[in-house]
Amino acid sequence: MNKKPASVSLSVMTEIVLPNDTNNLNNLFGGQLLSWMDRCAAISAHRHCRETVVTATVNHVSFKEAIPQGSIVTLEAKVSRAFKTSMEIFIDVFTEDQRGDGEKTKCNEAIYTFVAVDNNGNPIEVPELLAESVIEKQRFDGALRRRQLALILSGKMTPGEATELKALFFGAE
Repeated sequence: MNKKPASVSLSVMTEIVLPNDTNNLNNLFGGQLLSWMDRCAAISAHRHCRETVVTATVNHVSFKEAIPQGSIVTLEAKVSRAFKTSMEIFIDVFTEDQRGDGEKTKCNEAIYTFVAVDNNGNPIEVPELLAESVIEKQRFDGALRRRQLALILSGKMTPGEATELKALFFGAE
């Protein structure tokens, strides 16, 4: 399979926070944001492999800033690394200043993992990813470490097998 540039997987969604999307503090429900991120990431994963994809894990979510009712929210998802059948997707969340110049401010982020599946739900191979920009390369490099840590925590890998993590903490051997 040929490598695909990360830019092919870019998915951008824009939403407005309506009253039914908010909690009792008039801020966006975290669960609603998770749903939006899952959809945006799914589109990104599909664009990379052009196959049916399913959410495997929500690896990391950072709710750095509350998002008030009436806010315009833009989500940008892009595959950060592809493994054999899975893809790590980074989602950046921005709010837009409605009253000023419309400037976007990053307020949250998340990392999801998706797996490509056939019609029977069995995992299938996905193309490798070609990271081009500086941030794409940083996220690509970090993805293997994040994956190894997740595999250790789930009991699917021993710490001794985590070559990238060992190199991070102990240097190249």
